[in-house]
Order: sequence, then structure tokens, then C-alpha cells
Amino acid sequence: MKRNSIWKGLLSFVLAAVLCVGCAKEGNSDSIGSGDGEEKNSVTIAISSEPTTLDPCQGWGHGNTPLVQSTLVRYDADMNVVNDLATGYTLDETGLIWTFTLRTDAFFTDGEPVTASDVAFTFETAKAAQASVDLTFMEKAEAVDETTVVFTLSKPTSVFLNTVASLGIVPEHAYHEDYGTNPIGSGPWKFVQWNPQEQLLLEANESYYGGAPSIQYVTIVFMDEDAAFAAVKAGQVDVALTAATLATADVDGYELERVTSVDNRGFTLPVSPNEGKLTESGQPIGNDVTCHLEIRQAIAYALDRQLVADVALNGFATPCYSENDQMPWNNPEVAIETDVEYAKKLLADAGWEDTDGDGILEKDGIKASFTCLYPSGDSVRQAVAMAAAEQVKEIGIQITVEGTSWDDIMKRMFSNAVMMGWGAATPYESYCLYYSAGALKDDYYNPEGYMSSVTDQYFSAAMEALTMEDAYQNWKLAQWDGKTGTAMKGECPWVWIVNVDHLYYVREGLDIGQQTIHPHGSSMPLLQNLSDWCWTE
Repeated sequence: MKRNSIWKGLLSFVLAAVLCVGCAKEGNSDSIGSGDGEEKNSVTIAISSEPTTLDPCQGWGHGNTPLVQSTLVRYDADMNVVNDLATGYTLDETGLIWTFTLRTDAFFTDGEPVTASDVAFTFETAKAAQASVDLTFMEKAEAVDETTVVFTLSKPTSVFLNTVASLGIVPEHAYHEDYGTNPIGSGPWKFVQWNPQEQLLLEANESYYGGAPSIQYVTIVFMDEDAAFAAVKAGQVDVALTAATLATADVDGYELERVTSVDNRGFTLPVSPNEGKLTESGQPIGNDVTCHLEIRQAIAYALDRQLVADVALNGFATPCYSENDQMPWNNPEVAIETDVEYAKKLLADAGWEDTDGDGILEKDGIKASFTCLYPSGDSVRQAVAMAAAEQVKEIGIQITVEGTSWDDIMKRMFSNAVMMGWGAATPYESYCLYYSAGALKDDYYNPEGYMSSVTDQYFSAAMEALTMEDAYQNWKLAQWDGKTGTAMKGECPWVWIVNVDHLYYVREGLDIGQQTIHPHGSSMPLLQNLSDWCWTE
């Protein structure tokens, strides 16, 4: 099949899919993505989240593989850090100087070699942009020669390597203000075309140093889950992100792929009382119910997480006990068993009782009742919150679940519980969620106001560690050191409930490879190993 005919077909499909997918009828077996005729060398993927840029310096690929660009190091399927553009790296005894050496067979798709100068330029540009890539701890990046780049940090920062693993390298000679919509890179895929709110077209990079992908042409269409499901039933896409509420349906010619994730859902619970204090932006702080440790822990122990997964999400989730379950830096001791009687005892021992027989406990004239906010339109968060609220009625706690806008949540989250979601391929997220200096700021990290000098010390030790082993040990101690920590058996500023599975309908005969544990967000993580996908029949 000739290239031009393929792209004509793909573009025709995209236009039809975007404009008319709602009219698709079940039983239509026409498929562009699977590659008509004898040769299967293309794939069409429907996801719900569209990038805002393809510029790594502005955040593209952060936490995921940037596809068009290469990174110095990357994660393998087991979450180990391995070389990519780099052939090796060293860290000096001060923890301040990172030195990376580069391979010599990497080229940008315009034929120019990837050099240490490009790497230094990328990191300096990303730092100046102050986007989602945090390089505040990097003083400078310098190219020593064509294949050696040296990074100087202002203080030891173990998570620098995690940042390196997600920052795609851009070409200094071809970087311009429109780079984010027309990028050049050295990754496994070449950029072809991007029609915002419609589709993104990629083509295999035949000169990729890691070997050209088996699939030659990729079309990524942006659809909500209902539209994607209609496209699957019509046979118009090869892979489609779907929701737990839709994934129970069998579709001829497709299999459901269920991918484990660290994409968690849980309550944030304000840890201080309402004493009239305000944030810098003037928002009220504190909650007179959730400020009590026994309330927070009782909720944590009363929840049957597997039942929440089964009832609220059709079984497409797993119990969650921390922000980084299954990750190498997670402390397995944070897991707790459901124990309703223990939850009741915690409350009774602290003086909570149902004095008026309405089923809601009270203490000092305060009812054990509070509101949990979730973003309207997010059916998963709503379902999890409502299932959890129903369960804790048994121990005498009333949770009113309320859907509202993110703008409203931003104002009320310091004084109300919120059904939040996180999950990342870096332990730095734990630091952001719990470090005292970040509490009660106008972002979504630590709105509950958790502060602890003990865990701060563990976080600082983890950040300043000179080996990954030492860093991981301190990340674990911050969660639970046997006496205290961020865990639910510790100070319990969060009640973690489930990790949601990422679900995809995949056309039979398409192998999407070994998926790593997915972070938060189910669209881009699917594409991390896109270069490994292949047609088997």
C-alpha cells in the first residue's frame, strides 16, 4: 500500500470520526486503522486527553514518554531507570554534579546529530519556561564536549534523575516559537500533522537508533469515552480508551485490555480545626470534624476498598493504601485491613456517641458530618465518593457528596474534604503532597494542611540522598516509621480508597506490548511503549 493512499484514508476517517461518530452504527466493519488490504502497518487510537503542546520544555511528555523526542534515560517495564540517549551517568560525592555521556548514533529527523549542546539547551530552556518541569534546583547545564553534558545543582536532589527520565531533548538549531505545534525530535516517531481537537498524525522514524517501530503510521484521535465506544462498535478505531461503566460490554473483534495503575482516588481531609484562619488568597482553613485524627482513621479502617471497586467501578479498580502503591519507593506497611469494629472503637474511645438517635455521632455539640467535593461530570470520582459515604454511615459518620466546578473546589478545598486523584512515576509527588512548606497554597497539593517536622526530615533526607537505595528508604519512612507518618495508620491526612484500572478496547490481532504501571491520567500513559506495538495477524 502506498503512503499517500494510507494518509488519504486516515484523514478521511478522522474527519468522519470527529464529525459523525455519533451516527456510527453497530456492525459497520470498515476499518482504516487496521490497515486495509494485505499490509497492516498503521493504527488508529482514540483517547480523551489532548496535549496542549508537543514541546517538552513546556511540559509535553512530563511523566510520560514524549514519543517524538528522546530522553537521556527512561523507565523500563519494571520501573527501573535505564539509558536512552545517555550511555552512562555519574554523580559526584557532593551530590551536586551529574555528568552524562551521550551515544553517537542519535540523530534528529532533519539529519542533524544529537549533541550535548542540545541537551544543555533543552534543560536551560525548560528551567526558564517554569512550566510543569521543576528545575528550580538546577543551577546550570553545560556541554563539556559533543558527547558530555554536566548538570550543576544548587543542592543534592535525588529526584533529578526522575526529571531527566521525562524531559525530551529538543534541537537547539531548530527550536522556535512554533516548535510545540511542529516539533523535530530524535525519538521513535516523526511528527506529521496536528489538527487541534481532532487528531495527531505520527510516522515511524526509520532512522531511530533504537530501531524503527513495526507500525509505520499512527493516527491519534481525540474523543470522549462515549464517542470512542461508538467508534469501537463501528469498527473505526483499533484502540480506544474506555470507562469502567462501558467496559463490561463485549464487542466483536475487540478485546478489553485492563492495565494496572497508580492512578489513585481518595479523600483529602483538613487536619486543623476551623479557627477563622484564611489562606493567602483569603480562603477559609480547617474543618471541626475532620481535624480529629480518630475521625480520619475511623473512615480509613471502616472502608471495604474491594467492595467500593466492585460496586462503584464494576471491579475495574484495586484497593489503594498510598499515593504510590506498587512503586519501588512505596512502604508496604502502609496497607491496612478493613476493620469496622476497630473504627467504632476509635470513635467511642475519643468520646463520639449518638446522643439523639439519628445515627450520626457527635462530640462537644459537633455532629460527625462533613462535605466531600468532587468535580462535576467525573463519574468515577462521584461513584467512589458515594460508595465510600454509604459505607461510613455504619460507623456513624455522615459524608455529603457534592459535585461542583474545579474553580469552586479551589476555594473550598482547605475546609472541606475533596475526592482527589494523583499518581506519578516519581517519588517527588509525595514531597509535593505532604511537605510542610507546601501546605495550604493555591494549588491542589496539600490543601488539607498536613505539616510534620518528622516527615519533613525524612523528605529532606530522601531528596538529598546520594543513592537511590537511601532515597527510597527515606521515602518509605516518611510514610510510616513505626510511630508516625503520612500513612492512614499514621496522621492520615488522606483516606486512600482505590487505584483505578486503565481500560482499553483493542482490536484482535494488535499487540500493545507490556504496559508499565500507569500514572494518573489514562490517555498518554497508554502510548509510552507505542514503538513496541505490532500486528500479529
